[in-house]
Amino acid sequence: MSDVLTLAAEARDRAGKGASRAARREGRVPAVVYGNKESALPIHVEEKRLVKLLQSGHFMNSVIAIEIDGKKHRTLPRDVQYHPVTDRPIHVDFLRVTGDSLVTVSVPVRFENEDASPGLKRGGVLNVVRHEVELKCPADAIPDDLVVDVSGFDVGDSIHVSVVKLGKGVSTVIDRDFTIATIVAPSGMKSQEDAAAEGEEAAA
Repeated sequence: MSDVLTLAAEARDRAGKGASRAARREGRVPAVVYGNKESALPIHVEEKRLVKLLQSGHFMNSVIAIEIDGKKHRTLPRDVQYHPVTDRPIHVDFLRVTGDSLVTVSVPVRFENEDASPGLKRGGVLNVVRHEVELKCPADAIPDDLVVDVSGFDVGDSIHVSVVKLGKGVSTVIDRDFTIATIVAPSGMKSQEDAAAEGEEAAA
């Protein structure tokens, strides 16, 4: 699971486009903390710190502790809006969570033990169908990634989500045994196999 990240923030006294533009000129990014049956809390955060967290690769599936005047709000990022030209973050939505809150997150897929796959050792190619998988899990049990062991898989095999070990309380949003990846033959191997098949047909 990703570590809880901390992001210092200040409450916004004023709302509206004018106040948001003023905050951005000062190197701040407007944001809002909402949910958990509490009032929405308009805030702004330091752009440099926010960008650093965004570049971590785990921002959207990490618990973020928003610290305001010494008080921490446990949140999960729900949406980041970017400027259409500069691609700088211009607004962030944070959802309040507790340890047992069930959240939906997209988690990246990571493949391991490729050297133990007969298909890949023979020159096959790992064709990734899903680079991310949407999961439902407790806020305190969000995995960094979904590890897929490709040991034993050969050319022509499909790797389904059922082979992945999910943590306690973690489930996939899609309620079926979907394909994560396949091992396909490279074009050279296909040509050799086709030629062999043609030779067998001719001999018959």
